[in-house]
Amino acid sequence: MKRGIILVIYICCISSIIFAQQNASYPDESTLLERVAKVEKKADKFNFFLNMHSSFDSYIDNDGFQGSGFNMRQFRIEAKGNINDWLSYRWRQRLNRPNDAGNAFDNMPTSIDVAGIGVKLSDKLSLFAGKQCAAYGGIEFDLNPIEIYEYSDMIEYMSNFLTGINIAYDITPAHQLQFQVLNGLNNTFEKTYIAPGIEKSKLPFVYTLNWNGNMFGGAYKTRWSASIMSEAKSRNQLYLAFGNDIIFSPKANMFFDIMYSREGLDREGIMSTILHDGTRNAFDAGYLSFVSKFNFWVHPLWNVFLQGMYETASLTKTYDEFEKGKYRTSLGYFTGIEYYPMESNLHFFLTYVGRAFQYEKRAALTDYHTNRISVGFIYQLPMF
Repeated sequence: MKRGIILVIYICCISSIIFAQQNASYPDESTLLERVAKVEKKADKFNFFLNMHSSFDSYIDNDGFQGSGFNMRQFRIEAKGNINDWLSYRWRQRLNRPNDAGNAFDNMPTSIDVAGIGVKLSDKLSLFAGKQCAAYGGIEFDLNPIEIYEYSDMIEYMSNFLTGINIAYDITPAHQLQFQVLNGLNNTFEKTYIAPGIEKSKLPFVYTLNWNGNMFGGAYKTRWSASIMSEAKSRNQLYLAFGNDIIFSPKANMFFDIMYSREGLDREGIMSTILHDGTRNAFDAGYLSFVSKFNFWVHPLWNVFLQGMYETASLTKTYDEFEKGKYRTSLGYFTGIEYYPMESNLHFFLTYVGRAFQYEKRAALTDYHTNRISVGFIYQLPMF
């Protein structure tokens, strides 16, 4: 009897201790849902990517086969995240570009594309301050650079990443206006412009008004912009860009970009090379560009594309011995096939990129063409 009483008391004591320990542990333990929420919140604060475009290229020009080689065409690292519901940040840097900021106008190397913070002021109003991509129009311009097999001359030679502030206002969920003020220079004025009789601008800014539209249930999207840049005293640049994205069906889509630049001082540099061998900037240059790309998904994993470019380089006014008019026409003709083995943007490609450059008689230069066949991969690899 005594043994039975002792056993019952012992079991009750042990049960009380276990029950107390279990109760004590509950307040400190989180549910699976809470733990997942914490992980998602942490991931939302910090996302890290490797942006890669690598290929094996073979080159052919007027003189025949020029050689082959492996090329890391794009290699960028990127970090971005939301600190809270109103503050975010973004940083992106190109590793295969010099990091020297010694002559930089904004004390930032050209290897840095983006470095700044975003502030959500209200449900409709936000801003981004720091180095950033210019809010120029155009669908191709707005794509991740790793997605581009070759840019048009217009985009390739312009300054795309500058320091300043962008204010965005969502008129409706489908329409947004952006107003941006950026430095007009990456480098110093003296390094950027060399021409007789020019005087440095005291306010070397580029002002951009941008409209992003989404219509007909997403079947037609626009990215249009108008920009004015103060290059030097009494020398300005006007840049207009009209990007149009059209979705015909789940299998077929295209974009069509129109761009025009009128430059008091040649910023692109093409006319400067034609007229002055690049030793100084030309005056009163004009550039017109048409770019279009068509995608057709022959299979959920396979995309075939065709792309064309038509661009001209001209003088808008006569100066010295150089007469007004067109000096060069450049053409681009691309095609390729892409394979997407995963739900992510990883894809392997086989592409052909052809370019032809035709000069007017007044340019006194010889026409030429280039061809490139490439096989490789594109991937925005999420590291964290």
